[in-house]
Amino acid sequence: MTDIPGYALLGRVNKPEDLRALDAGQLPALSLEMRRYLIETLGRIGGHFAANLGTVELTLALHYIFDTPRDRLVWDVGHQAYPHKMLTGRRGQLETIRKHRGLAPFPHRKESAYDVFGTGHSSTSLSAAAGIAAAGRVQGERRRVVAVIGDGGMTAGMAFEALNHIGDAQLPVLVIYNDNDMSISENVGALRSHSARTMARLAMEAAPHMRRPASELPGEPSGPGDWVRTFGLDYVGPIDGHDLDALLAALGELRGTDRPVFLHIVTAKGKGFAPAESDPIKYHGVTSFDPVTGAFPEKKPATTPSFTQVFGDWLCDAASADSRLVAITPAMREGSGLVRFAREFPERYVDVAIAEQHAVTLAAGMATEGLHPVVAIYSTFLQRAYDQLIHDVAVQNLPVLFAIDRGGLVGADGATHHGAFDLSYLRCIPNMVVMAPSDENECRRMLTTGLGLNQPAAVRYPRGAGHSVAADPEARPLPVGRARVLREARGHRRPRVALLAFGAMVGPALEAADILDATVLDMRFVKPLDHDAILEAAQAHDLLVTLEDNVRIGGAGSGVAEVLAAQHEQVPLMMLGLPDEFIEHGSREELLAEAGLDSTGIQRAINKRLRARDLDIERGGSAKTLGGNRA
Repeated sequence: MTDIPGYALLGRVNKPEDLRALDAGQLPALSLEMRRYLIETLGRIGGHFAANLGTVELTLALHYIFDTPRDRLVWDVGHQAYPHKMLTGRRGQLETIRKHRGLAPFPHRKESAYDVFGTGHSSTSLSAAAGIAAAGRVQGERRRVVAVIGDGGMTAGMAFEALNHIGDAQLPVLVIYNDNDMSISENVGALRSHSARTMARLAMEAAPHMRRPASELPGEPSGPGDWVRTFGLDYVGPIDGHDLDALLAALGELRGTDRPVFLHIVTAKGKGFAPAESDPIKYHGVTSFDPVTGAFPEKKPATTPSFTQVFGDWLCDAASADSRLVAITPAMREGSGLVRFAREFPERYVDVAIAEQHAVTLAAGMATEGLHPVVAIYSTFLQRAYDQLIHDVAVQNLPVLFAIDRGGLVGADGATHHGAFDLSYLRCIPNMVVMAPSDENECRRMLTTGLGLNQPAAVRYPRGAGHSVAADPEARPLPVGRARVLREARGHRRPRVALLAFGAMVGPALEAADILDATVLDMRFVKPLDHDAILEAAQAHDLLVTLEDNVRIGGAGSGVAEVLAAQHEQVPLMMLGLPDEFIEHGSREELLAEAGLDSTGIQRAINKRLRARDLDIERGGSAKTLGGNRA
């Protein structure tokens, strides 16, 4: 009996046990239904798209052959796990994926027993699988552990560290290498070339984006699994990852082995939807689209550039003026706004693939030779290179500029992708200059400031559009460590309140200040802080309120508290920021409101504090006036 019209087989499969009750000959038809369901559903709601189309047959085969969840299945990154969610009791909730309080965008341990390890960042699956297999050995339990990792995820050093251990310890891990020649952009590096040579040598059919002439395949062909065997794993493949018969046969044969095995499958990102097969970059993550033609709704011309676009345009302008500027990205060309730079300055553009640690130390090496490296990276991904940031850049005080995108709450990708910790983890590092722009023009000026410094610097900006602030003809550098007053309290309302806002919180602060008649400072610099501005505000006001879209613990507000304590300044201080918890997915606006960081939440928190009896509104006598715009 089917519970979804038009899906005779899919409607009967609500859990893997239902799937295993089917005849293997029915699986190709089921794969067609699953792919159609994905296309129709994601056409309405958007989400990660092309990668999920590429793993339909693999997901079916894994749950058909293995006894999940007793057999453990770990998905690398997890943006290709929508078919997995569909087969493990969550198909009816797929419409809610990435929405506030809906299905998580990636595997999530609290969501399902079948999600044995939470993922979101790449290249963690092999280490997790090794740990799960080692635990089974210690506990005396015989179960199979399977990790699915793409060729993009395999470029990170962590994946090779795990392979080295799995092979040496002979852990019973089945590594499925899902080779589709893609990260978000095209994959890069020596492994990609090796796979391309293997495909050409074996005359295997490839997706349109994978086909390259022999002239683009440097090096001599070698055995397809030679590099794997050096780690102590058996190698099987390559096989067509969309051929269910081949997948079922290979997995059925490997299920009983206790040795570590590397199964190499070849898939096409976007499989079964021609527009996505032809342009997997465009269809990696999508908004709603026509499920028949693949066409997206016509967008109104953008009236306000995103901070990412502001950075990309600034980078090209700066490169035109400075021949020593080089740009480095760990596989985030599109997301970090580097498409134009890569086209106009190919000799100064470096994509190191998913290898954040290497990206940062590479920049450090370049800086020692007099270049001006700019590392374009998401806040959440810079976390992966924290030791390199400290040990290789900051200790040596090298002039590397970090353009940190997706600072603060990013929205639908959730806890693994929020840039919630960067102000805390950056400001504690000696030699670092840390800036947070409140608008597009400030972003350009801060980038110019950072590029001109002879020390490490970071400019941290949010995802999304700016505020329609016109850019100055020239992006002039800012005086380091100087804030500016954007609004002075106009009346004689007591108690007197000053809002010290950092970066994206300046907008909500101004909105709240209009209701509260409060002073607003755009702090600009998280490090070094403007001590004079803080102390002047303390003398002229009865309550200081810091605002940041970063965790409160150790953040910019903590820095303000340190300044006040050092000067024995007793003005009451309230620090507003993100709570000490991991924030799940939803729109940025929903999550800011939930955290009390929209203008309404700010007003509510301040009014509650003003009602507290311990606020001394007579502190310090008559108020002084802050000294104008300190730009």
